[in-house]
Amino acid sequence: MRRRFVVITEIIAPYRIPVFNALAKFGDIDLHVVFLSETDTSLRQWSVYRDEIQFSYEVLPAWRTRVGGHNFLMNRGLGHALSKCDPDVIVCGGYNYVASWQALVWAKWRRVPFVLWTESTGRDQRRAFPPVEIAKQLFIRRCDGFLVPGKAALKYVVSLGVSADRIFVAPNAVDVRRFALAAERAKNDAAAIRQKWQLPARFFLFVGRQVAAKGIFDLLEAYSQLSREVRRELGLVYVGDGAGRAELEERAKAASDDTIRVIGFTQRDDLAKFYALAEALVLPTHSDTWALVVNEAMACGLPVITTNVAGCVEDLVHHNENGFVVAAQDANGLTHALNRFAADTELVRRMGRRSVELISNYSPEKCAAGFASIRFAIVPGAANWKPVA
Repeated sequence: MRRRFVVITEIIAPYRIPVFNALAKFGDIDLHVVFLSETDTSLRQWSVYRDEIQFSYEVLPAWRTRVGGHNFLMNRGLGHALSKCDPDVIVCGGYNYVASWQALVWAKWRRVPFVLWTESTGRDQRRAFPPVEIAKQLFIRRCDGFLVPGKAALKYVVSLGVSADRIFVAPNAVDVRRFALAAERAKNDAAAIRQKWQLPARFFLFVGRQVAAKGIFDLLEAYSQLSREVRRELGLVYVGDGAGRAELEERAKAASDDTIRVIGFTQRDDLAKFYALAEALVLPTHSDTWALVVNEAMACGLPVITTNVAGCVEDLVHHNENGFVVAAQDANGLTHALNRFAADTELVRRMGRRSVELISNYSPEKCAAGFASIRFAIVPGAANWKPVA
């Protein structure tokens, strides 16, 4: 029996397309994805790879604005879209949009099982804002099931009083094969890539939004604590854009250190070039629900240095195995980890190989299978669930 799946999510993110393509290939699933917006240029400049989409979808009319640090998105036509689809189950990405609440109300009215797709963790800094927590609790109490990307999110949902048989795991994934192949091509063209981007012969790499919450200044401080000899041997490259970029460039310049490069936003197909030539990815984030750049870097064979608050850590970064996990906002801990890699190139290679092994279990197909597992718990015509084996 085919199940009609409707997935509601914010934007056409490049890393979600392979997952939805894989989900659409399940013979007993009829997938339709409702995007609340095509993209969000206020945060990211991602290209929209429409030519890669192999699933049924629509983009709702939308109006977006940002007030302070808060993102407001309003949509038209969600109720009509849901009625037209007549779903057997709704999977809704997040609770923080008006459309999320509209979908929940629609599902309760029609007695359609409603699954919250959430990446929140117990260390998510957004939990410090009381109105958000109140809204989250109200929303969660009305959900029938929950879809999470990994261990940290699963533990958090359980801590809210949700029983384990209502939680499904869809491991967060990027197109591992695409990144691995692109990295191999980049290594064969290393000289030209270094010349184009003015990259050091060897370097540590940060990829992400250039904002303080990603730890960009912690990394700069930690790198500056390395000896001059180490810095001459290993540069530091930042890839990304954001509100902190100008300050980052000023601080790097003030350090009078020509081994630091700050590069702007880079599209998906160029990212692998940086991963391929780097020694390690360094992501000293203060709060991150997952951090898919870690998936990307591991697919390209990099070891990882990140913090204990990154949502992906328990799943992907095994301390002393494929990288190092340090405390958030600990510049000294970062310096120590950087020195470990600087002093031991064989350690870098060994941990990089382990990253490749670990990330093989985090493919779009594995993520899609997590989505698909929901179908075994659906009771048609009633918003309730059978226990999940």
